[in-house]
Amino acid sequence: MKILVTGGAGYIGSHVVYECIDQGHDVTILDNMSLGLEENIDPRARFVNGSTHSDSDLDSIMSNGFDGIIHLAAWKAAGESMTNPAKYAHNNLIGTLTLLNACDRNGIMNIVFSSTSSVYGLPKYVPIDENHPTIPISYYGETKLQIEKNLKWFSELKGIRFAALRYFNAAGYDRKGRIKGKERNALNLIPIVMEVASGVREEMQIFGNDYETHDGTGIRDYIHVSDLATAHVKAMGYIRNNNKDLMVNLATGEGHSVLDVIQKTKSVTGKEIAYQIVGRRAGDPDKVIAVSNKAEEVLKWSPNYSDLDTLIKSTWEVYK
Repeated sequence: MKILVTGGAGYIGSHVVYECIDQGHDVTILDNMSLGLEENIDPRARFVNGSTHSDSDLDSIMSNGFDGIIHLAAWKAAGESMTNPAKYAHNNLIGTLTLLNACDRNGIMNIVFSSTSSVYGLPKYVPIDENHPTIPISYYGETKLQIEKNLKWFSELKGIRFAALRYFNAAGYDRKGRIKGKERNALNLIPIVMEVASGVREEMQIFGNDYETHDGTGIRDYIHVSDLATAHVKAMGYIRNNNKDLMVNLATGEGHSVLDVIQKTKSVTGKEIAYQIVGRRAGDPDKVIAVSNKAEEVLKWSPNYSDLDTLIKSTWEVYK
């Protein structure tokens, strides 16, 4: 397949590009490098520095013809989205609508969209499945939910088939060591723990230790980025071959607490992880775990590298 990957120089995007090319597909990257890293670009891919907001950029690149688009270009900091919603409306919502209109103009009929577990909001039950209510508690999550709704309309009105992949906590790095650039301004737990282990931070904060979990700290479902990458390629094949839309969770069905992650990092790195217990953050649930039964059934996908040991070891190879 000929695939265009927007945001293909970013953390998840670069892993997706490597996986696509490893599987024999022809890949072009479109990225404006606001979050992307040059060292993470697969040298086998064609790279275009451009924007999903530019009709001329999109029409120029799409004139080459593509079997589909994997769309990962977005801002993703939930906290920032609550203080600067205009930024997220412009980049996530308007950027995607501009991309969809360009697909329609240029006859590109398949798109795999990087959605998020944030569309669900606070868990009403765990494990979360695709039937869980969608009530985002951040504007970031709301932008992703609105994009999913627009994808449904473009599918119905224009025949553009889509897969929306709702993934949970992406973590880990390419196990072959090809991707070495660290994610910019990482706000997630594992990179923060790694920064303490590697001496970039003196200590980290744990937001609450009185949750209803085995050790009092919050539990999350971590999915290896290489497993996510595989799912994107499978999803593109599915919507092309079956002419059907798809919306699935990508998760492991297992959870690890903050202290689990810290203890595993200490074991892998041999470093002490200094931390301070502080108050809970508003809206943080005790436990977020999801099931991916639908992805397993429809895509024949299951996570292969998402055990905590692999997640921590592959990340430490980059941070050490």
